[in-house]
Amino acid sequence: MSVHVTIQPSGHQFSAHEGETILQAALREGVGLPFGCRSGACGSCKGKVLSGSVDHGNYQSTALGPEDIAAGKTLFCCAKPLGDIVIEAREVSGFKDIQIKKLPCRVESILRPNHDVVILRLKLPATEKFEFMAGQYIDFLLKDGKRRSFSLANAPQDKEFLELHIRHYPGGNFSNFVFNELKEKSILRFEGPLGTFFLREDSDKPIILMAGATGFAPIKGIVEYARHRNIKRPMKLYWGVRSQTDLYLADLASQWESSGNEFTFIPVLSDRNPEQPWSGRTGLVHQAILDDFSDLSGYQVYACGAPIMVESGFKAFTTLRNLPAEEFYSDPFTPST
Repeated sequence: MSVHVTIQPSGHQFSAHEGETILQAALREGVGLPFGCRSGACGSCKGKVLSGSVDHGNYQSTALGPEDIAAGKTLFCCAKPLGDIVIEAREVSGFKDIQIKKLPCRVESILRPNHDVVILRLKLPATEKFEFMAGQYIDFLLKDGKRRSFSLANAPQDKEFLELHIRHYPGGNFSNFVFNELKEKSILRFEGPLGTFFLREDSDKPIILMAGATGFAPIKGIVEYARHRNIKRPMKLYWGVRSQTDLYLADLASQWESSGNEFTFIPVLSDRNPEQPWSGRTGLVHQAILDDFSDLSGYQVYACGAPIMVESGFKAFTTLRNLPAEEFYSDPFTPST
């Protein structure tokens, strides 16, 4: 049995089959709802149920708290309609015609730009056409049925390889595998493209990019796509890391800045090594943005990194600097569940 889901304020409708989450049904019918992890961890798909009821499903309390539920909110990636419902959501346009696929890929190269990051380049079958939007991610499909999500670091015009930046987490099964066992020419399987973190081209607002650690990966794809498209909007990249060695592609970001096009690169160190010379910014990356801007009402912000960085930035920018909530786009790197 199907139920009807109505989206406000657009009035668009779609059907959800029994057992489907709101997000699954929307994606099946080509309706663009914002989403990230699809596992109830990041909160990117949070929205309000205006009428009707839902089963909230399995989620992490950091993404949906009791105060959210009391306010009628839910996570569309987990919630299942218990009848016809009306939801309030910001729809996403631009990716309706992009097909989500499950594909094999071959590891073309494994690069190590620093001590704890690997850059993977993956080759797709010659017969397969894989389209994506800069900033989206893919899920590796593991033999035990689990998934591991990684952002695409290349832009869509770079069709030869898919590029991923993978950080080594102590105790992380997949990152240990990548760092210690994975070989060139190995075959992996993935599903994608996924997520709604990509450049909104229907705006002419200046852009602030906030990256934490390997959250630089999708930001790189977005910047390279914008440069390829000759998009003239001013962009300012704040890349927050612990120490200088974590700025694993700082030379590339500096090249973007030196080539003009109103691009500015500001690295921010949170744990500077006093034995290494550093004349740049220090502290938390979102605080550096607060220090530089008294009013963000005319900007868009794109943020990718640890959930605490993304959440801190959203709260501070919207409450202290007048950033419209709908102009904050994020992809929190949530831990695997």
